[in-house]
Amino acid sequence: MATAAVAVVARGAWARVAAAALRSGCGTAAGGPPRAGSARPLCTAPGTAPDMKRYLWQCYREAKRSTDELVPSIMSNLLNPDAIFSNNEMSLSDIEIYGFDYDYTLVFYSKHLHTLIFNAARDLLINEHRYPTEIRKYEYDPNFAIRGLHYDVQRAVLMKIDAFHYIQLGTVYRGLSVVPDEEVIDMYEGSHVPLEQMSDFYGKSSHGNTMKQFMDIFSLPEMTLLSCVNEYFLKNNIDYEPVHLYKDVKDSIRDVHIKGIMYRAIEADIEKYICYAEQTRAVLAKLADHGKKMFLITNSPSSFVDKGMRYIVGKDWRDLFDVVIVQAEKPNFFNDKRRPFRKVTEKGVLLWDRIHKLQKGQIYKQGNLYEFLKLTGWRGSRVLYFGDHIYSDLADLTLKHGWRTGAIIPELRSELKIMNTEQYIQTMTWLQTLTGLLEQMQVHRDAESQLVLQEWKKERKEMREMTKSFFNAQFGSLFRTDQNPTYFLRRLSRFADIYMASLSCLLNYDVSHTFYPRRTPLQHELPAWSEGPHACRLPLLQEAQAK
Repeated sequence: MATAAVAVVARGAWARVAAAALRSGCGTAAGGPPRAGSARPLCTAPGTAPDMKRYLWQCYREAKRSTDELVPSIMSNLLNPDAIFSNNEMSLSDIEIYGFDYDYTLVFYSKHLHTLIFNAARDLLINEHRYPTEIRKYEYDPNFAIRGLHYDVQRAVLMKIDAFHYIQLGTVYRGLSVVPDEEVIDMYEGSHVPLEQMSDFYGKSSHGNTMKQFMDIFSLPEMTLLSCVNEYFLKNNIDYEPVHLYKDVKDSIRDVHIKGIMYRAIEADIEKYICYAEQTRAVLAKLADHGKKMFLITNSPSSFVDKGMRYIVGKDWRDLFDVVIVQAEKPNFFNDKRRPFRKVTEKGVLLWDRIHKLQKGQIYKQGNLYEFLKLTGWRGSRVLYFGDHIYSDLADLTLKHGWRTGAIIPELRSELKIMNTEQYIQTMTWLQTLTGLLEQMQVHRDAESQLVLQEWKKERKEMREMTKSFFNAQFGSLFRTDQNPTYFLRRLSRFADIYMASLSCLLNYDVSHTFYPRRTPLQHELPAWSEGPHACRLPLLQEAQAK
């Protein structure tokens, strides 16, 4: 439904809505006295049983009025889409060395790239894997999937799972059609996915794991292609093996990269595929001006990176970096000690010389982090590395090597803009308040009261579906299920010290700025924390504009 930042707002400003609406009259539905210091009664407790229906609807109307009155104050404290958000306290004054991934970190791509990947992989399925030519009728839909989804390889269903391994019902798709909740529950004997069935550490379906988690931005066309081919087989009653389909699609997507199809297309029409952003150079120049060392570790090939960096930064881009490593094969780069570095010449020729030093201005291929640390001495928390892939870029660095990590989440900016709309704030505020009403009034077990509560539950369910569609009609927000964080957010919170929409967000902060994670209230702390005027301090849009 919302990002982690929205969760804080929900527990802060929105929780104050529910608290205000439930004080005194409505808040004493369970028979307790009004809370000390409460506002005027919102509704009067019923005298006799037949009055319950009228009483509950009176509480409902008063709560709705209180919600409507508070929305303008929430609208005056919008979240800043260009802010940097912190999971772990970190001071940039401690950072001496900055590292970067390339794709979707230093460079961003236009919407045309995913269409290119989808079409190329689809054609490989037809031409090399002998899939029916009829699948060529399917085109890439950029609005179908979101990052972080899980795919059950054996059952051929795509779904969204929360931080507690529960499937969000209504987000399970077989092909391009949603699977009914009853079928999902029957399929998984509930909605929980056991640990042994979840994807492995890197999100892969291996060693008996039946789930694959798609964490890469490049995986969006892969999910869509899987769903389209599944749809074709299902619609035409063609018997097929889901495991083979998954492997063939995976191999086709891989070949779009490995065979250079994507790289050649981008290099041939760089203006079409790369979003030119002068702020990338501004970020690098700012760090260089303050004496920071910088390095680049990417899985992309040398000529491709060189052409892209010349376009977005300038022909002197290598002067900004102390070390450049291409085709690193992350995450193996962080774990495999056996692969030595190789120097790459200007013409792309690989030299056989033993590498004793990583020299500025040179480009190196492969290698491993252990050799990198030995040659540079860049260890521990004075290194901050940025990447978009939570597993391949960040997980090993924070867990095994003690580097600080920054996640680039492009979707964050668009989600925050949606969260700042009046429609979203109005809907979410009332949803929180209605949930509070249901919690307080469930003690009334008489038939009339239960009918009213059922109507409220129906309204709550409809609003949940509405808030999901604000972000994505099929799967909702990248960061939340109905009420819980997504599995994606759980991993983001664990492996990234800070996260932001793009590197350009760094331009809004001083190089010695300290990022403090917000003390969001735990469930048992909520009553004490939710009603104070400064319980939550979030990066607000108005403050940024004032600066």
